[in-house]
Amino acid sequence: MRYMMSYDLMETVRNANQWLGATALSMASYPAYAAVPNPMLSWVAAWGQVTERSFERMVAKPDWGIHDTTLADGRDHLVEIDTVVEKPFGDLIHFRVTDRPEQPRKVLVVAPMSGHYATLLRSTVKSLIENCEVYVTDWHNARDIPVSAGKFDVEDYTLYLVDFMRELGPECHVVAVCQPAPLTLAATAYLAAEEPKAQPSSLTLIGGPVDPDATPTDVTDFGHRVTMGQLEQTMIQRVGFKYKGVGRAVYPGLLQLSSFMSMNMERHSKAFSDQIMRVCRGEATDHDAHNRFYDEYLAVMDMPAEFYLSTVERVFKNREIAKNEFTVEGKHVDIGKITDVAVKTVEGAKDDISAPGQCIAALDLCTGLPDSKKASHVEPDAGHYGIFAGRAWRNNIRPLVIEFMDANARDKPTRGTKPVRTAAK
Repeated sequence: MRYMMSYDLMETVRNANQWLGATALSMASYPAYAAVPNPMLSWVAAWGQVTERSFERMVAKPDWGIHDTTLADGRDHLVEIDTVVEKPFGDLIHFRVTDRPEQPRKVLVVAPMSGHYATLLRSTVKSLIENCEVYVTDWHNARDIPVSAGKFDVEDYTLYLVDFMRELGPECHVVAVCQPAPLTLAATAYLAAEEPKAQPSSLTLIGGPVDPDATPTDVTDFGHRVTMGQLEQTMIQRVGFKYKGVGRAVYPGLLQLSSFMSMNMERHSKAFSDQIMRVCRGEATDHDAHNRFYDEYLAVMDMPAEFYLSTVERVFKNREIAKNEFTVEGKHVDIGKITDVAVKTVEGAKDDISAPGQCIAALDLCTGLPDSKKASHVEPDAGHYGIFAGRAWRNNIRPLVIEFMDANARDKPTRGTKPVRTAAK
C-alpha cells in the first residue's frame, strides 16, 4: 500500500507545481499591473508560464505531429497512422502516405521502452517515410494497462517483436534504436530457429547495449553497483488510484525523469533559466528549440516493473545475450542460428550511454552469418541521440542504412497484401 501512496504523492507534487506555475502566470499577468511596469512581475509571469508548461507535459503523450510529407513529385501528401496489430502493452503502427504507391522498402522501427514514448523517434520516422513504408512499435504507458493484462518482461517483449516481424513478412527491414537492440537480435534468432521463412531481410542495430561490459559507461557501472533488491526497494512503486493500471508494479516515469535530469542538472537548470528570460523578453515562441526538445524530453511513461528489473538483471548484470545464453519460455535462443539476415551496427564515437563496442559485439555473436552479410559504422562526432536523429543521422547514417537495406533486400512474395488488423492477437 505504501508504494501506491508514494506514487500518488509524486503525482500530487507534480500537479501542485503545475498549479503554482498557472497561478503565478495569472496573478502576475493581471491587467491592472500594466499601469505600473515592474520587471519583477514580468519575470514571475515568465516563470509561471515555463513552470506550468513543463509540469503539464510530464503526464501527456506527445503527438507524432507527422501530418504530411513532401515527396519527389514536389507535392505534399497526407500521412495517416494505421494500427496494424493491437496488443495490451504495445501496438504495431503504420505511417501510410496517401496517394502514393506502396513502397517496396518496408521498414520496422523498434522503439525503446526506456521511459520515453516512441515519439522520441519522430525525426527518424519523418526521414524514412519519404521512400519507405514505415512501421513502428508504439509501446503503451504501463500506468494505463490494467493488472488483468498480466506481466510484461524481456521475454514478452521479445515475443512481441517476433509477432510484429512475422506480421510484416520476410521482405521487412528491421531497425532497432538503442535499448531494444539486444532483444531485437534475440527475436531475430528466435525466428531463425522456429520459423526461418519469417526472418526479416536485414537487421540494423543502432547504439544498443548488446554487450554492456564491452565498453563500460556510467549506465553499466550503475547496473553493477546496485543489487536487484535495492532496485526493487528504491525504484519500484505501484500505480495509484487515478489511472487504469491501479495496483500495477511499475518503474514510474516521474522517477525516471528525475534520474535523467540529475545526470546533467547544471545543463538543465541553465536551459530553463535561459528560457524564462527569453519569455520575459518576449523572444520565446510556442515551438522554439527549447519547447521542441523539452516537450518530448519531459513526457515520460511508466515502465512495467518486471520489464525494468529483468532488463537490468538479464541484459546488464548476467549479460545473457552477450554470452549467447538468453532463453525465452525455457528455450535457448541461439544467436548463431541467424544465417540469412544481414546485420549492421551503428555507433556514435561520443556516445556516453551505449559506448562504441557495446553494439558491434552483435556481429561476433552471429557466428552462422558470413562476413559478407555483416557491416558496421561508427559516426565520428555523434553522441547517443545524434546517431538516430539530427544532422549526423540525416546526412551520414541514414544513406548508409538505406544502401544496406537495398543491398540485402529479398524478393517480395507474390501473395496479396494483408489487410489492416486492429484486433488483439
